[in-house]
Amino acid sequence: MNIDNRTATLKSLDKAHHLHPFTDFKKYGESGGRIITRAEHVYIYDSDGQQILDGMSGLWCCNLGYSQEKLVEAATEQLYKLPYYNNFFNCSNEPSVEMAKTLVSVTPEQFNQVFFTNSGSEANDTNIKLVHRYFDILGMPAKKHIISRKNAYHGSTIAASSLGGMNYMHEQYRGLDYVHHIGQPYWYEEGGDLSPDDFGKKVASELEQKILEIGEDKVAAFIAEPIQGAGGVIVPPATYWPEIQRICDAYDILLISDEVICGFGRTGSWFGCETYHFQPDLMTFAKGVTNGYLPLGGVMVSDKVSTVLKSKSGDFAHGLTYSGHPVACAVGIATIEILKQQKIIENLNQNIANYFQKRWNELADHAVVGQARVQGMVAALDLVKDKSTRERLAPDAEGAVFCRDVAVSNGVIVRAVDNNIISAPPIICNEAEIDMLIERLLIGLDATAKKYGV
Repeated sequence: MNIDNRTATLKSLDKAHHLHPFTDFKKYGESGGRIITRAEHVYIYDSDGQQILDGMSGLWCCNLGYSQEKLVEAATEQLYKLPYYNNFFNCSNEPSVEMAKTLVSVTPEQFNQVFFTNSGSEANDTNIKLVHRYFDILGMPAKKHIISRKNAYHGSTIAASSLGGMNYMHEQYRGLDYVHHIGQPYWYEEGGDLSPDDFGKKVASELEQKILEIGEDKVAAFIAEPIQGAGGVIVPPATYWPEIQRICDAYDILLISDEVICGFGRTGSWFGCETYHFQPDLMTFAKGVTNGYLPLGGVMVSDKVSTVLKSKSGDFAHGLTYSGHPVACAVGIATIEILKQQKIIENLNQNIANYFQKRWNELADHAVVGQARVQGMVAALDLVKDKSTRERLAPDAEGAVFCRDVAVSNGVIVRAVDNNIISAPPIICNEAEIDMLIERLLIGLDATAKKYGV
């Protein structure tokens, strides 16, 4: 079968039988999509043979690209040795034990315990149960309410998407009534005439206001990503996280750092909370922990929380069939070994992150770019029609979608989020690959400016 016929067959089968995540089923059934057939280094290839630079690291997860032979070897060896066993009923398996130890070695010092899941969504569900169990044991059963942020993304299960603050998701189901949302630290969109520092303090103060509104005796935790990823790569002002930390400490509120996107080097540190110098009580991880090769997630649990959880007899009534899956854990161990042995994060800070920041910030001069923001190897552009007024380029994110589509057709994957173009390339990119990303994205920006008369 030639390439054209094979592509047509795959696309037809895909439309006929496959319901995709976060997709308009009706529209996809009519138009179909792209079939990815293989990957190498930082490139993916579609069924037509087109090479595309992956400027999104898969879905924020393939931080080390697609050619890590050690990860394949780790999975293969473990599949032969012990392909599966559960961690229920007073049992464990060797890779999950070793992975727990490995995670403790790279996470902030307050973390010495881990609960394994298969995804970030399940890990954030787990956080809710851990938080409630913690305060129940302490004799404060009214502390059930959790505060999050508008436009946050914490997963797509009912509980995790309740924690998230994306209205279009909430419209399709009934969320948890003990989850509340405050403003996001999005200075460019919402800061008005305030300086970034003043806005950071102002929006952080909404947490204290919400605690007082609900009642200090009822609020259990605050959850947030260090940088809001799927919300548009919202990089907080420098004043934001210190004030959040102060408020959580003052009101005995557990602080949950969702590191699903920010963890394992993305922001220039092992974890985003280290980049922004705050100390969470619970920390969600997934994605980059196995470089996307196998599903693995979990919660790092601080000594403060785990000491209480272990102080009272009785089961923690929560678990998953694949918690601590031996093959996923073996790949996780190998991923962290690569990060350590090859000094990937140190090299990122000394070299490629600085170059990426320099090249990305050059895009701020483009006619349709209102703001360029970047931290480590994650970045965003606000697309505007008028820089002076910050008027958005087009309604319903139409301009960003157009820009993305042109960029992809010219060989680079970026993502459209509302009126933003976002990128999170593999952290192993070299300067030539960053140049290629920028050059191909510029084609999309130029076409967008022409289409919308900017």
